[in-house]
Amino acid sequence: MPRQVIAITGASAGVGRAVAREFARRGCDVALMARGRMGLDAACREAESLGARALACPLDAADPAQVEGAAERIEREFGEIGVWVNSAMVSVFAPVMDTLPDEFRRVTEVTYLGVVHGTQAALRRMLPRDRGVIIQVGSALSFRSIPLQSAYCAAKHAVAGFTDSLRCELLHRRSRVRLSIVHIPAMNTPHFSWVKSRLPRKAQPVPPIFQPEVAARAIAWAADHDVRDMMVGAPTLAAVWGGRLAPAFADRYLSRFAWDAQQTSEPEDPARPDNLWQPVEGDFGARGQFSARASDHSPHLWLRTHLAQAALAGAGLALAFGAALAAELAGPRRQTPARRARHNGALPRSRPPAPRHA
Repeated sequence: MPRQVIAITGASAGVGRAVAREFARRGCDVALMARGRMGLDAACREAESLGARALACPLDAADPAQVEGAAERIEREFGEIGVWVNSAMVSVFAPVMDTLPDEFRRVTEVTYLGVVHGTQAALRRMLPRDRGVIIQVGSALSFRSIPLQSAYCAAKHAVAGFTDSLRCELLHRRSRVRLSIVHIPAMNTPHFSWVKSRLPRKAQPVPPIFQPEVAARAIAWAADHDVRDMMVGAPTLAAVWGGRLAPAFADRYLSRFAWDAQQTSEPEDPARPDNLWQPVEGDFGARGQFSARASDHSPHLWLRTHLAQAALAGAGLALAFGAALAAELAGPRRQTPARRARHNGALPRSRPPAPRHA
């Protein structure tokens, strides 16, 4: 049986790099797309060390021709793409009035339109076959925007809106191509070391922070299950429901605390290289510099991906609790006068032996 082929954008570092490792570990072949050649080559070596075939496809996700060319090459060299994961992104950390028009455009072209280009390239191949899976990497910020990342938040909102529209179209044509969006919380990735920033201090993910492997496990699980969307981690749920139930409170809370939450205590170097227009050369791996504060496990994700086991365990506990409660409500066992007398010592607990006749 041929191995499944997984195409991943943004695969040279961060979440995309962790996704490549996760699928390789599961016995898939991986086609990796990103701008940074050194990171791509290192990601391929990692996947191959896990037994996978790996193909490096250098490209800029903002260019639809490059994305389409990569899709053609992947199917020519590896065969049918079974899963396409859109993970490419860039951002700018700055107040709105300090963000240049070209920077808004660039973040939109990569983080939003890169998803559109990847999705269209996948659909051109999957729709005629009437099979395949497309996974969009969303964000908690798709539901609750935060200050200082307006371009990125807007792009992630756009990804969610685009995905909802496409899902309706696939249902209309009764297509068996599956579409999911996985919304992730703050991740410990190299993104914060190379992001374009005009903040006075170094950027950081808003705690609580998770390792990128948490997102990778969620994305791989979504590829195997027919899920509409998937929230990863309690912070994502809090962002969703906080924005829906108390948006004005969230506005005021973020206006007070979000500045410090997105910056470390170290001063930023305004001359350091960033990856907005060109990749920062080097191999940065999947994880960033916040491992000491990052969790590699999410109880919420475990529950989400083990619903059957959790339901069975919950049912067992509920039955045991119900039986104990019923026994307590029923009160002590009803006693007959003879049983009461035996309990009080007035009667022997058993009859004496009958006399034996000679």
